[in-house]
This record gives sequence, C-alpha cells and structure tokens, in this order.
Amino acid sequence: MAHIQGSKSARSISEAEAAELVKSDMWLDYGFGMSQPDVFDQALAARKDALHGVKIRSTFTFRPRAVLEADETGKHFQWLSWHFSGYDRNLHDAGRCTYIPMNFGEAPGYYRRFIEPVDIAIIKACPKDENGIFNFSCIGTYQRAMLERGRVVIIETSDALPYVHGHENGIHESQVDYVIEGDGAPMPVFANTPVAEDDIKIASSIAAEIKEGACLQIGIGGIPNAVCSMLKQAGLRDLGIHTEFFVDGIVELYEAGLITGARKHLDKGKMVFTFAAGSQHLYDTIDHNPNVECRAVDYTNLPHNIMQNDDVVSINSTTQMDLQGQAVSETAGHRHLTGTGGQLEFARGAYASRGGKSFICLPSTYTKDGQRQSRIVAGLAPGNIVTTPRTDIMFVVTEYGMVNLKAKSVAARAKALISIAHPDFREGLECDAREKNIIPKTYY
Repeated sequence: MAHIQGSKSARSISEAEAAELVKSDMWLDYGFGMSQPDVFDQALAARKDALHGVKIRSTFTFRPRAVLEADETGKHFQWLSWHFSGYDRNLHDAGRCTYIPMNFGEAPGYYRRFIEPVDIAIIKACPKDENGIFNFSCIGTYQRAMLERGRVVIIETSDALPYVHGHENGIHESQVDYVIEGDGAPMPVFANTPVAEDDIKIASSIAAEIKEGACLQIGIGGIPNAVCSMLKQAGLRDLGIHTEFFVDGIVELYEAGLITGARKHLDKGKMVFTFAAGSQHLYDTIDHNPNVECRAVDYTNLPHNIMQNDDVVSINSTTQMDLQGQAVSETAGHRHLTGTGGQLEFARGAYASRGGKSFICLPSTYTKDGQRQSRIVAGLAPGNIVTTPRTDIMFVVTEYGMVNLKAKSVAARAKALISIAHPDFREGLECDAREKNIIPKTYY
C-alpha cells in the first residue's frame, strides 16, 4: 500500500536494528546507483547466516555490495538488476545476478502496475530538511514509485549527497517508517572517458548538425564529451537540457554560458535530468542550484514529454548494427552488458520533436582476440538483443561519416551503412548483403 502523508514521524533506529527487520524470502529494493544504502547493507551482510532466499532489486551499482561479497554461493541473497554497471556485469558473468528488461521511462509504472509490494524499500537520501522532506539528491529515476510500494520504508541519510531541486524529488517523513544515519562516505566520482581520435571525428559530424537553441540529451562516454567540447568551441547559444543522464560535459557548457534553456517550451530555463554522476565538481554545481531539476524518469524519458521541446537532439551509442539498421546496445551475444535504458525512448522522442534529430554512434571496428572486427555486420551475432529497431533509427555515425536511414529501403539502408563501415570490410559486407538478398541482384 502507498504511504499517505500524515502526522506520523519516522523513527530513528540503528542499522543493526534495521537489518533485523529482514526475514528469509523477503523482497528488498535497494534503488538506483549512489542511492543504494551502505551501512544498512553492511549490517544485513552480518546477518547472512540467519537468512536465505532474500531477493534484492537494484540498478546500476556503483560500489561493491557487502551482502554479495559475504555470500559467494548466492544462497542467502539474490541480486536482480534493471541496468548493469561493471560490477553488476561481473556478477552476471559469475551467475550471481539476473537482468530485468525495461524501458527506463516505464520504471515507475512497473512498480505501480506490475510489481507486488516490496517488503522493505531502502535508499540513501539527504538528511531531512526544514519541511520534513528527505531529498532524493541527483537520483530521481523511479525512487518515489518504489517507496510508495514499500511495506516498510527506510531512509539512510547522507550528508555527502548534493541537494537537488525538482518536483517530488523527495519523500516526506510521514511516508517513512525508519531512518538510519549513514556513514557520510564521499560520493562516488567518475573520471571522464578519454576522447579517442575516432570519437572526435564522430563528434564533429554530429556537432555540425546541431543549431543554436537545440535541446540536448547527452549520454556518457568519449563521443558525448567530444560533442560538448565542440559545441563549446562553436559557441552555440541558448542550448537546453532535457536528458536522462547529467554528465560533466553539460557542466562545461553551462559554465561557458551556452546553456540557458531560453527556447525550451517544457521547463524553460531549467536543466532537467533523472540521474547524475561524474566529478565532485558536477555534484557541487548541481547542489542547491535553482537552474537544475531532478525529475522522475517517467517525466524525463517518455517520448510525449521529450517531444514538447523543439529541436531535440538525442545522442546515444551502440555496439553493433546490422545492414538493416538494428542497433544492439546492451549485449555481446548471450553476454549481457548494460541495459535498454532510455535509448529507444529518446530516439522516438527526438524524432517526434519539431526539428528533432536522433543520432546513434559507433566506431566502425573493435578488436577481439587480436583481430579487428566490424561493428557493422550483415547479420547480428547469435544471442544479441536489439535495443533500437530499424524503424526508429535516424542518423547513424561512424568515424567514416553519417547517414540518415529514415524512409530508406532495406537495400538503400544497406548501401548507406556499408559506405560508413571501415573500408577494409566494405567489399565483404556488400558480398554478404547480395548473397543474403538484403541488396537484390537488380539493385545498384
């Protein structure tokens, strides 16, 4: 049942007392990324031998989890993830984690419509403010919906979290059962991905397509960082931000005075996101910043909201694409790497925006077992999962150029993608395409 704001006040307890609330076979939810609890996690790990079959739902784990480090067999704690970090991926490789498919923007609806009430929902949040609100900091995502579904709701407070403005970016103390004091550990920080020469070539093609007043969705990685640097050099003004992930490249543009949000229709003047991660400088920039809003993911990611701003530019990466334009962005064969995230939703939202553009980027090759391989292929590797269907792909960019697949026939798509593949693989791709009748023998 959902917690309704009333007169009750959350009770302060120790992490050990909180861990005692957990019984075998319960469902727990740790939430997203840096909002996952730490001192509670350690106290729960200490109770390992008294528990079995405890299932814990999570997303994008930034730090090792004590319950998993203490339970190598998985007999006591089961780990389920909506989106893998490197840590989650390694757990999955070891057979100790399972993935839950989702379109990220639908996550709050999953909790409210399809998931049974969570026995214990616990997240890390800012200490209670003067209005009795525990601010969610820079993690809006599905936190509120998940807590609404908690039979028991626990907040672990942290002074290290930045306080971030945003509609319903927090929970009132009357909706919380217990509060435990965190350890004040610093926020996890992430170095910017180094920008490679191919990233710069890809970024230059994208930056040339962006105009003043565009509303940006910027992802993580070398290519988005390079795009932000080029936009700064170009001095494009009145840029807006409506994004899933808030990254350091956005801070760079903001501090250069190029992000004003003045031409946005939705949330004019505000930089809107659903989660942020990066340097300490990023966290300091968004702390109590009135120009920044952290919102639930069904606000940031659903296409009917994205499209309300004009000239939306969506920039995402993929790992493999076939000659029909199917983008594989979360798997390597049967190995799961990350998650669907918001790629498909932003591709659709950008397309529906007046003047919007969606870009899917990939370096043309990668190296496996010492051999160079093409990322553009005639047929997807067995086991690969399509993240963005061919019908939703607009611009595709490699270091060898850019093509627009919208309104193109299958044969024309194949020819276009071959033209931006690495030159060493183009002849082979053309032969494969004709052999498989992707390009009919009469098509030239």
